[in-house]
Amino acid sequence: MIAIFRIYFTDSRISFSRYFLAIMVAALMIVVLQACNGTQLKTWHTEKLTEEFTEDKTDEVQNFNDYLQLEERLFEQLDEKIYAQSETGPEYKLDRYSTDSAADPRKQQPNWNRSFELSSDKPRGAVLLIHGMSDSPYSLHTLGEALNQRGYWVIGLRMPGHGTAPSGLRYISRHDMAAAVRIGMTHLDKKVNGKPVHIIGYSTGAPLALEFALDALDGKSTPVPGSLILISPAVGIHPSAAVASFKDWLSNLPGLDGLAYLQIQPEFDPYKYNSFATNAADIVHGLTRSVANRIEQRSSSGADVVLPPTIVFKSTVDATVTTNAVVDNLLERLNSNRHELVLFDINRYALVKSRMLVDDPAPLTDRVMDDDQLPFTVTLLTNENPDTTRVISKYKDSFSADASHTRQLGLSWPVGVISLSHVALPISPNDPLYGQRPPQSEEFLFLGQMAIQGERGLLKIPYDWIFRLRYNPFYEYLETRVLDWIDNASNIEK
Repeated sequence: MIAIFRIYFTDSRISFSRYFLAIMVAALMIVVLQACNGTQLKTWHTEKLTEEFTEDKTDEVQNFNDYLQLEERLFEQLDEKIYAQSETGPEYKLDRYSTDSAADPRKQQPNWNRSFELSSDKPRGAVLLIHGMSDSPYSLHTLGEALNQRGYWVIGLRMPGHGTAPSGLRYISRHDMAAAVRIGMTHLDKKVNGKPVHIIGYSTGAPLALEFALDALDGKSTPVPGSLILISPAVGIHPSAAVASFKDWLSNLPGLDGLAYLQIQPEFDPYKYNSFATNAADIVHGLTRSVANRIEQRSSSGADVVLPPTIVFKSTVDATVTTNAVVDNLLERLNSNRHELVLFDINRYALVKSRMLVDDPAPLTDRVMDDDQLPFTVTLLTNENPDTTRVISKYKDSFSADASHTRQLGLSWPVGVISLSHVALPISPNDPLYGQRPPQSEEFLFLGQMAIQGERGLLKIPYDWIFRLRYNPFYEYLETRVLDWIDNASNIEK
């Protein structure tokens, strides 16, 4: 590879196009070497489960009950093709696909990897929950249960390719997921007899919710959602995701199957894949670009309604999706006085003064709070002042820079927590898996706030996985705002 650079970069007669070609060849060689030296793929990385829902099965799967029946066959196939082929014993206690291990999700009832439905005798409306990429219905089940207690008919929909094995993400498309969303919305619309049906979209679930809403407003689907609630929405992701399609294509070549994954990690989380398929990144990239373009076109067309009432919950720091894109590609393009952005700031108690931050999100929050031309309201949860962990909310109206409306919340940052994260927002501190404290029983796996110390390189669990916050200390605030938002939107519809 060094020789290639010597040949191309020492000859001044070589054209720029050849410089570019040399770089591409070198990059390709690096990718190939990485694939050859990569971690060995397991059964759950390679096995294709043929009972998964796809768009071309819509003749067979015509409603949500059909979807559940196919899902039942899918999980039977999962047991046969993956669990039955995986090793067992004490040394596999933390392996998700080892039968009866602490990470085996089948030991818990219900198994939150599956779609779930919470009915209501006299529903006020309905809510469809759409989880994120590599995730499962578990991530939104606490919100779903709270909504059901408030009188809403709720479906937590398992997206195709999810809740089973990481290999599922290698063989799905965005159209498969969109078809599943249509089935869920149609089912809920029939259950509530024309009352509003809302959508909560988490991470990649957000652009899926937006795509359905745009189709409904264009008359291609029904019903038009009563409102949208977007949590850590994947509206804009890193441009490097654009190369995922090429890398995924390379994975079909002999000896390069490792390129089918952007990362391969031990599978110890019962409700989320740790390994991430390259195809999944390609799907998110294509979906976010398509939705952003459609919103821009609808906004430019002068449509009376660009989107249903939309509220966005977002951490100011997010290693997965960009916060600026939420403003630039989504909220700035929408109609006035119908939408809101709720931002969770970092813990500013003595942190800024310590000069320990790599990148302070203050310019983003200052931009949003000081801009008097934004067509949406903004609520910022931040420290009351830099000398306390107490958290207040600052609110400003659309087309205003007046953020003097403050409110005491009775909330404080927990000791040692410096910010939220992409995965934290919909998770309660009381969550038995990802929460602040482990459950009473030692039989249950706990992946929440852990104090693990020792020498680096000892554990298979990546350091950044342990460091990342997995619950929201302000979850109660988020849940209350979601319930009130949907109540108000439902009343508006009436």
